[in-house]
Amino acid sequence: MKQILTALFLLMAVNTYAGDIIVKDGESLHEALRQVREWRRTGDPRCEGGITITLQAGRYYMQEPLFLRPEDSGTTVSPTIIRGEQGAVICGDARQQHTQLWPQEGMERMIDFDTTTRTITIPTPPKKILSTLYAKRSTLEMVVHQRWAIAILRVKEMKVDGDKTVVSFMEPESRLEFEHPWPQPVIGGEKGNSSFLMRTTEQRDGIEQLVIIDGANHISLEGLIFENTCWNRPLHKGHVTLQGGMPLLDAYKLKEKEGLPWDSGLENQAWIERPVSAVTIRNAKQVNFRKCHFRNLAATALDYETINEGTIEDCIFEDIGGTAIMAGSFAESPREVHRPYADLAKQCQNLTIKGNTIHDATNEDWGAVAISCGYVRDCTIASNNVSNVNYSGICIGWGWTPYYTGMENNHIIDNKVSGYARQLYDAGGIYTLSNQPKSTIRNNEVSLPYPAPYATNDRGFCIYLDARTDGFTIENNQTECRLIGRDEIGDNHPGPNLIFKQ
Repeated sequence: MKQILTALFLLMAVNTYAGDIIVKDGESLHEALRQVREWRRTGDPRCEGGITITLQAGRYYMQEPLFLRPEDSGTTVSPTIIRGEQGAVICGDARQQHTQLWPQEGMERMIDFDTTTRTITIPTPPKKILSTLYAKRSTLEMVVHQRWAIAILRVKEMKVDGDKTVVSFMEPESRLEFEHPWPQPVIGGEKGNSSFLMRTTEQRDGIEQLVIIDGANHISLEGLIFENTCWNRPLHKGHVTLQGGMPLLDAYKLKEKEGLPWDSGLENQAWIERPVSAVTIRNAKQVNFRKCHFRNLAATALDYETINEGTIEDCIFEDIGGTAIMAGSFAESPREVHRPYADLAKQCQNLTIKGNTIHDATNEDWGAVAISCGYVRDCTIASNNVSNVNYSGICIGWGWTPYYTGMENNHIIDNKVSGYARQLYDAGGIYTLSNQPKSTIRNNEVSLPYPAPYATNDRGFCIYLDARTDGFTIENNQTECRLIGRDEIGDNHPGPNLIFKQ
């Protein structure tokens, strides 16, 4: 017995000072993190060499997000690692389900879009469909196709007048949809631009966020599965966006003395907020994700808001409702989004997005993208495989400005992009905005745009150098085993310092 007790004591001593915490299915990940925090606070010897929390196989349901604070920070020589054994799932609620009622397949063309009465006139649905729509009016949504974005509008009232039906909408989305000029449907103009569908949402609010890392440094998450989050915003506010899935908080058209000092042709003002994300990193340094799997998430999957040094490597993203990977500021409120800001790029720098697979993102918000970087610098997006997205594939830049804003030294290299622009237009397999000196787009393989059924015209490009793009060297990019031709590169008021080497 004495020998057995001695052996148990020695085993306990090894486990105590190994800096390892094992979490079993049914146990609390929150409690495990609190133990790490106490070890850090007290300078426990178990911190030496780093601390690893290992989740055994199982489903770890999050009733609230796991919140890593500055007190949870590791160091260069003593990082904190949260790793999963095969089958370790951090999860929330199943996503809201939608039932498309009319048309039952595809989209229908609207008849009128009236900015004065803030109504949309549509063909009157069949009587059987109308009775269903009225019966489910409390959860009824209209999804509107509008060039490079969609709008999700909660239906307030439907007035049938023969073969036409006038639809009005809830606030605040009604005001935002009809006051802001870009993007909006165009009636009688470009093909398919005024398409819509009617649907119901079958589930109410659910958990949206699984992990929030705020101010914690030297953290790595490895081998984990992140699954099942909801997106509650459309249920309460609708969803009207500026671009890239960014929801509008306020927006209107300039009616007097159009233009501002930095852009004489500017006609609109807009304030946006950031879409919610399943996993969020902000105010952090050296936070890494490796070999993680993000799936069945209703909004953004992984968001690096503010970071100095981080790596997202060898991860899989599939069945994502919004953007798969988001990074950097997009001049969220209280800033007006169209001003050229010089202080934002340094808030997200030294980020590497490498070797990830992204398939079937943007399936809730068609206007989101696979990889979306706003004001960033020293960012490398390399060797990722992107497929099946409804708008653009890899996007970098924000601000629509020729001015130097600190965005520089960004590199998009050795990526594969296919099946993009599946629903929207004004899109690119690789899409850029604004002046980004010392940046490159090199050795990428990009398919031709998908033949979208509702695209408004041919504004889809393998590489799209959108408003005021400058500072890039573009070389050796291919599509279908040949170099991308100049006619497959779109440019919209490009700057003078673009270099083409192909």
